[in-house]
Amino acid sequence: MNRIKQKLQEDKKILSIYFSAGYPNLNDTVQIIQDLEKSGVDLIEIGLPFSDPLADGPTIQASSTAALKNGMNTALLFEQLKAIRKTVSIPLILMGYFNPVLQYGVEEFCAKCEEIGIDGLILPDLPLDVYKEEYETIFKKHGLINVFLITPQTSDERIKAIDNASEGFIYMVSSASTTGAKQGFGAEQSDYFERIANMQLKNPQIVGFGISNAETFGQATQKAKGAIIGSAFIKHLTENGVDGISDFVKQIR
Repeated sequence: MNRIKQKLQEDKKILSIYFSAGYPNLNDTVQIIQDLEKSGVDLIEIGLPFSDPLADGPTIQASSTAALKNGMNTALLFEQLKAIRKTVSIPLILMGYFNPVLQYGVEEFCAKCEEIGIDGLILPDLPLDVYKEEYETIFKKHGLINVFLITPQTSDERIKAIDNASEGFIYMVSSASTTGAKQGFGAEQSDYFERIANMQLKNPQIVGFGISNAETFGQATQKAKGAIIGSAFIKHLTENGVDGISDFVKQIR
């Protein structure tokens, strides 16, 4: 069974952490992943840096730009991760934009992910219908779960279509804004969390955008299976380097 599916069956709230590969330093990627697992994180989203990120707020954009300047690229990331399954057993997801995957070659990219032990992909700009028509068979052949995003503006009809096409979890974007750490969620988000919970989807939901501390993690996971922290963790890396990752995780839960 895919590691993501196994993890989602555990009777706990899932804490997922996102970071940009190659940041703060080019060769920090593997240590960050290892330290996050040792600190009790359930799932890791490894950001594939891209020069034109659409949904990313300033913190993630800055880390992505720095990673590219450091020399990070798709081939190098695969090289860094080639032995990751010797030391890390939790699910690993690559998150990024579709362009670098297309440039690498979709079949070659997915085959490399399978070889390394990547469990899934999050590609926010790959539309559902294009995925189903052109790429679903390739992803499945290589054992990769494709994670789709929904937002408060996504219609019930589209959410149901995404739920039907999904096999792992649905990435539930907490608001229509770009990524970034927030102090708390308002009534609009609470209504949205409630609305999705009431739809009784077959796939669990993990909330992203705006989760930065124990309070927002708790709010996001009242109805959902888990939550993703990105900007707040990258801010921690900017200020502390790779030291104190366990301290950061302990503040969340």
